[in-house]
Amino acid sequence: MTGKNYHLAQLNIASMLAPIDSETMAGFVARLDEINALADGYEGFVWRLQTEDGDATALRPYEDERIIVNMSVWESVDALFDFTYKSTHLELLKSRWDWFSHMKDFHMCMWWIPAGVIPTPDDAKHRLTYMIDNGITPYSFTFKQRYTVDEMLAYPITK
Repeated sequence: MTGKNYHLAQLNIASMLAPIDSETMAGFVARLDEINALADGYEGFVWRLQTEDGDATALRPYEDERIIVNMSVWESVDALFDFTYKSTHLELLKSRWDWFSHMKDFHMCMWWIPAGVIPTPDDAKHRLTYMIDNGITPYSFTFKQRYTVDEMLAYPITK
């Protein structure tokens, strides 16, 4: 099967209510090391974007300084789904509105990449922008509407 030669990349962006070093964001920042360590050891985890500080909160690939990014690579959609919704990570999701504002457009996307490839923030931004412009497709999708590697490979993309 084609899928064994591919991994799942994901981008999740969030717009902070206040600067990362503010009192407003303190509860989120206090949990970063714990949640990142959980991800690093989670079954199906492959890679995550991080600086020397061990997270990606200092990176600003978007012009809006309030937007922070989370990028990672997983062996499968199910592995990412389990981490997101069936681990301690869910506690942070339930509290997200304490730290982040509602975004009007898509803020999360997934796509298939060849195993061993590490996506860049520019790759991820492109996939999210594509989804915003074209809707959910095999090129860039969500948990609610998933696509297989074979569907992605058959999808006629115009970049």
